[in-house]
Amino acid sequence: MRLRWVSLGLAGLLMVVAIGAMAVKGFNFALDFTGGTETEIHFRKPADVEAVRQKLEAAGYHGAQVRTFGSATDVVVRMQLQKDGARQSGTDILNAVQTAENPGVLRDSYYVGPQVGKELAENGFLAVLFVVLGFLAYVWMRFELKFAIAAIIATLHDMLLVCGWFALFGIEFDLAVLAGVLSVMGYSINDTIVVFDRVRENFRNLHKLSPAEVLNRSVNQTLSRTIITSFVALLTVLALYFYGGDSLQGMAISQVLGIVIGTLSSIFVASPLLLMMGVTKQDLMPKARDEAELNARP
Repeated sequence: MRLRWVSLGLAGLLMVVAIGAMAVKGFNFALDFTGGTETEIHFRKPADVEAVRQKLEAAGYHGAQVRTFGSATDVVVRMQLQKDGARQSGTDILNAVQTAENPGVLRDSYYVGPQVGKELAENGFLAVLFVVLGFLAYVWMRFELKFAIAAIIATLHDMLLVCGWFALFGIEFDLAVLAGVLSVMGYSINDTIVVFDRVRENFRNLHKLSPAEVLNRSVNQTLSRTIITSFVALLTVLALYFYGGDSLQGMAISQVLGIVIGTLSSIFVASPLLLMMGVTKQDLMPKARDEAELNARP
C-alpha cells in the first residue's frame, strides 16, 4: 500500500493510452466485423494450411484466413474486400496457392457479409453493460459498495488495457479475440474477489490494525494462491498460442494479456482503490456487536 499512488497513477496513465489508441487508431477488424469474400478450393493432395497462407501473403493477399473443411484436401480462404470495395477473384486466389505438385480446383467463390452487424454490436454492448451491473450488484451484496466499485474499476481497467493493446499494435480483432476479451472479465473479477474475501475476514478478526496494514496482510496472504493460479492458467493459454494455429492466436494473446494484467490489478489496483475510498472496519463489522468482545480480539 505504500506504493499505491504510484500503482494507481501508472494504471490511470495506461488507461488513458488505451482509450487514446482505441479512439485515434481504432481496431483492425477481421472479416467477422467487415465482411469479405470466401473461396473454396479442392486440392489433389492434403493441403498445408500454413503454406497456403504464406503463398497468399507472398502474392499480396494480406490477412487471409485459411482453414480446412470437410477433409484435408478442401480449403476455404476468407479475405476482406479490397480498399476500393472490389472482391478478390477466385481464380487469382487459386493460381496463387496451387502448385504443380498439388494442383487445385476452384469449387466456389462468393461474398460473405459481416457476422457482427450493427444490431448485434449494440446487443453485445448491452450484454457487457448488464454483466458489469451484475458484478456490481453481486459484490455489493456480498461485501459492501466500496468493494463493488473498486472491483468494477479494476475489471474495466483490465478490459481497456487488453483492447488498447490490440488497437495500438493493429492486431486483427475477430470474434475469437472478442471472446477472449470477455473472458478476461470473469478471470479478473474472480481474482479480485479472492483478495477481497481475505480483506473482509481480516477486517473482522484484526480490527486493531490500520486499514493499510489489513490490506497489505490480505494481499500477502493470498499472493501465493494468486501467482500459482495465474501461472497455471498462463501455461494453458501459452500452449494455445503456440499450438492452436493462426486462427486462435488472437484469442490467446488477449487471454495472456488478461491473465497478466488481471493478476497485477488485483494486487496493485483493486486494493489501493479500497484504501483511497477510505474503507474501514466499520464498513464490514456487524453493527450490533458488543464493543468489549471486539476489543478482546487481536
